[in-house]
Amino acid sequence: MFFKLFFVLACLSKCYCLNREDDQEHCDQLRQWLESSTVSLKLSKKGFHREVTTTVELVQVALSGARVLLLYRWPNGVFVDPYQLASQSDLSNWEILLDSAIDLEVPAPKTSGFLTYVFPSDTGPAPSFLKVTIPIHGRYHEPSSAGETFTSVQIQPPELLLRTEKCTDLHRFESHSVVDAPCTVNNSSTCLWVKKPPQQEPSTVSIMLPVGDGSATTLVCGVTLLVTMVCCVALSKYMLKHRII
Repeated sequence: MFFKLFFVLACLSKCYCLNREDDQEHCDQLRQWLESSTVSLKLSKKGFHREVTTTVELVQVALSGARVLLLYRWPNGVFVDPYQLASQSDLSNWEILLDSAIDLEVPAPKTSGFLTYVFPSDTGPAPSFLKVTIPIHGRYHEPSSAGETFTSVQIQPPELLLRTEKCTDLHRFESHSVVDAPCTVNNSSTCLWVKKPPQQEPSTVSIMLPVGDGSATTLVCGVTLLVTMVCCVALSKYMLKHRII
């Protein structure tokens, strides 16, 4: 009986060691995948309505069940139109999830930044090349009291997140590189994802948006009031002269 018990324990121990080795191999491949990937950002069009194009290049590795996610952290100076994104969903190879409702009319000082999660729409193996173009729109800003005519809005490149169900021991990664994010675009549950470390030269882009001249507020208000008073007096004299009551 002791021999049978020893045999069972030996088999369990061997299976556990094999699973650990398999898990370590997948985690090592995931780390290699992260280190070899690149993320670049490009801005197109002019004015308040722009397009941000993200290009992700991933070295193809034999890593089954791998998933890719792009996490965008947008500043309060821009917004995305959910209705526009929905109308273009059939023409793109990716799906987008917003972390909150978007108010299209609120100016920049009265709102905060938001997150978007972009998933490849293909449910098969993770692509080695992914190109995502997101239309964004600039928000109106408060007038500048320093006399500046433009304000700059910085757009950071998205965070590249990867995961595979066969790499379960995420403690081998640095703590800051493991984040919690939705598993799919349906947002029904969250999973642990491994984040690519920041690139040495991030491809940050900036948008220059026009703003009003706050230093001319007193002059504009004074002239507006004067013109209004002159018009009122002229209209009153016309009505009295022609007996219009």
